[in-house]
Amino acid sequence: MSDPAETRALYNSDCPVCDAEMCSYAAYSEARGLPIAFDDLNRIELDRWGVSEDAATRLLHVLHRGELHIGFDAMLVLWDQMPRYRWLARLGRLPGVYPICDWIYAQVVARWIYLRHQRRKARGLLRKT
Repeated sequence: MSDPAETRALYNSDCPVCDAEMCSYAAYSEARGLPIAFDDLNRIELDRWGVSEDAATRLLHVLHRGELHIGFDAMLVLWDQMPRYRWLARLGRLPGVYPICDWIYAQVVARWIYLRHQRRKARGLLRKT
């Protein structure tokens, strides 16, 4: 991880939801020259991140200025780095909003995405790299 990106997002391109969202963020970031990199967990050595494939497919991981953020916190850090999405980060950090969004992300959204990924994997529907 020696490029100038001060923020890196680790995502699963085999997941259509994750891929669409991260590709949209990547295009936005690239068009504005933002120092954000996007690592597809299927195409890198996960040892560089110190995370297992299973953990990486369960929750978003973002490395920002050397600190690892996981789950909803990772999403907030990523949104903070992109001017268009900063309002979401501010909203997500509000005292009454944060615990609800954090729980919904981990227990509903991420869990649903992970289970769909596991079903696609069991059926052999993941693309071959």
